[in-house]
Amino acid sequence: MLLLSIILQAANYAAFAKLGAGLGAGIAAIGAGLGIGKIGGSAVEAIARQPEAVGEIRSNMIVAAALVEGVAFFAIVVCLLILFI
Repeated sequence: MLLLSIILQAANYAAFAKLGAGLGAGIAAIGAGLGIGKIGGSAVEAIARQPEAVGEIRSNMIVAAALVEGVAFFAIVVCLLILFI
């Protein structure tokens, strides 16, 4: 209930909403970059340890990176909705 009242009060302050949306989109992009970097680094390390498992590691890496990007796109879309609605 408190969160709803805060959100409704923030609707009167468009500048704060734009600032929050911009910061949220930036944080989502940074988080996605860090996540995909961690996935890629771990995959390269795993391939270096077990070169015979390249195919399985690569496919798991692509699935994990796609999930991270999906969450980042969702966060950016939410921020854009806050910005324009």
